[in-house]
Amino acid sequence: MKQTLSAPDGTPASRLAFGTMQFGGGADASQSQKMFEACIAAGINHFDTAHVYTDGASETLLGGFVQNTRERLIIATKAAYEGGATRDNILTSAETSRKRMNIDTLDVLYLHRFDLDTDMDESFRALSDLKTKGHIRHAGLSNFAAWQVVKAANIAKRYGLNIDVIQPMYNLVKRQAEVEILPMADDLGILVAPYSPLGGGLLTGKYASGGSGRLTKDDRYAARYAPSGMHETAAGLRDLATRNSVHPATLAVAWVAHHTTGPSPIISARTLAQLQPSLEAMKFDMTSRLYAEVTSLSPTPAPANDRLEEQV
Repeated sequence: MKQTLSAPDGTPASRLAFGTMQFGGGADASQSQKMFEACIAAGINHFDTAHVYTDGASETLLGGFVQNTRERLIIATKAAYEGGATRDNILTSAETSRKRMNIDTLDVLYLHRFDLDTDMDESFRALSDLKTKGHIRHAGLSNFAAWQVVKAANIAKRYGLNIDVIQPMYNLVKRQAEVEILPMADDLGILVAPYSPLGGGLLTGKYASGGSGRLTKDDRYAARYAPSGMHETAAGLRDLATRNSVHPATLAVAWVAHHTTGPSPIISARTLAQLQPSLEAMKFDMTSRLYAEVTSLSPTPAPANDRLEEQV
């Protein structure tokens, strides 16, 4: 596992991170606090939020929870999703995030998405200024392709910055990150904190039994996980989990974390009960045999150069 991130007191990043996207939305204040406390008890010290999440409630709630243990935690947020990666947008949203969470320094500030219309020099000059002021410790990138990360890393160096962490989507039915993103980050020493290790809940098995969630309530997620092959993979994972006396969510998260490049998947939930199987992945013993069985449930993506005969 990459140890490019640590808390202000030097504590290294935990094996898993927790995403607070549901705080103040799907999870009310009480459930949010219970999940935060359960994560702390399980050994998680890396918490992820964003300027845009639940209209600011996510950052506000998280900020209230972290005050007594701030120095032992890694608090990551993302610059405003709307408005692009302009200097003004980065500086304004970073200041808003600091005030919402009542913390002086953001451990990680991500660019939330690639902005084709803004020169990266402008973006990284702004991030560099924030670091010089002590307002951020690390720069990160979310939803960037591998070539975009490499381009950003080269530009960031002009301003004395590294890209320390990236957030791609990665799970058993969304494996494109294996082609270039994971090996690229491994080569450059960048921590990968993948989001959606449960595929919007698909890999928990709940939808096969008539459950509801993002795939039934959000058109974007419904389209993202619509292919029948993905649902067949989810069914196979459920059956494999049953045979091994483990929850499918535990197996799904542990599978992401077991990749040879050492990613730190971001788990999340709406309730403590829903979170518990993902937390179990912190201590789950994923054997090589079981990892291979899980991997075989979905197609391995073709190599970037399309030389299929060289695929291993």
